Amino acid sequence: MALHRLSFRLRQTVCHVRTLHTSGCGRQQEAVVEEPEPEPAPFSVFRTQENDPACQSEKHFGQFYTLPSAHIGTMFPKGLPYRYQQQMKTFNEACVMVRPPALEVISYLKKADYSKPALRYLFYGLKGSGKTMSLCHTIHFCYAQGWLVLHIPDAHLWVKNCRELLPSSYNTARFDQPLQATAWLRSFRTSNERFLSQLKTTQRYIWTKREFTEEDRPLGELVDQGISRVKSSSDVVGAVMKELRLQSGQPGAHFRLAVVVDGVNALWGRSTIKKENHSNVEPEELTLIHNLKKLVRNDWTGGAIITTLSQTGSLFTPKSAYLPQELLGETGFDSMDPFIPVSVPNYSEKEFESCYLYYMDRHWLQHAQSRTEDGKKELVFLSNRNPAMLEKLCSFL
Repeated sequence: MALHRLSFRLRQTVCHVRTLHTSGCGRQQEAVVEEPEPEPAPFSVFRTQENDPACQSEKHFGQFYTLPSAHIGTMFPKGLPYRYQQQMKTFNEACVMVRPPALEVISYLKKADYSKPALRYLFYGLKGSGKTMSLCHTIHFCYAQGWLVLHIPDAHLWVKNCRELLPSSYNTARFDQPLQATAWLRSFRTSNERFLSQLKTTQRYIWTKREFTEEDRPLGELVDQGISRVKSSSDVVGAVMKELRLQSGQPGAHFRLAVVVDGVNALWGRSTIKKENHSNVEPEELTLIHNLKKLVRNDWTGGAIITTLSQTGSLFTPKSAYLPQELLGETGFDSMDPFIPVSVPNYSEKEFESCYLYYMDRHWLQHAQSRTEDGKKELVFLSNRNPAMLEKLCSFL
């Protein structure tokens, strides 16, 4: 009986020791067999996980970062180039390449003294070199930092192809463009809705004998007035620009203002809009252009003026012109001076290689020859590393 009890105790002890010894190992084996660790995603040299423009640096040059899909409609209700929008639908994502011109302006914006008059930045370069995309990259930075962004996606649209032109009710020497003004007010409201209830008007505005906006009313009421009453929309745009210019940088103003104009040379160019006597309307005679010129002056504080030059919509200028003095003209250059010029060149070798790999990754290059080294060299030769030309060439492959 004693021997039986001893063997029973030993059996319990051995079983217990075996359980202690194998329990941890068993868990390890179970983890290995049943729950294998996921393999890390392959590293993409043409992508970066740093999607905040404020944190991007030189080590991200030539890499693509992804715009947050939830914010694209708010940041860019009208500002993205048409071909880029088509590319977004095709690739099912919105990626922007980190390039030196955009990061140069972003670095200036980080270090600027906003108690001084607003600095003017001017992107310029050859046609298709990526000026608008560099501008959009900068807009993303401003939006992420909580700035109020006043964006004119294409100033040339305000000086040509006007479907409706009316004499101004405020100044008979000027002309209103109610359709363009209403469309811009809608985009402005979409991008800056969070500010429209915070900012208040500083004076009383009278639109007609029965319609007016009182002092100290939310700026949103002013915008709604222009959208609902199309006839007064051009004057409302002028009032909105005036309010922002006066309030920016003042004590108690809890916002920074980014005035962003794509194709700023349109303000001093020529117009294709005709008067009733078939003579051309001068840009200065248009209410929208007149008020935008006031905003582009750096006689206000608390923000920045970020612009581009555009040959695409530039009227009556040589196709080869791209320098500031060529597209702005003498009057425009003197009006913009002083400004910080930022050159936007064609792709570097690294940027071209990154874009080529991105198109390969998105299966945008279907032709077998385009995936070879000779095919890549041919793309370099045909496009001269111009971003727009490369995109057009690849769309047929």
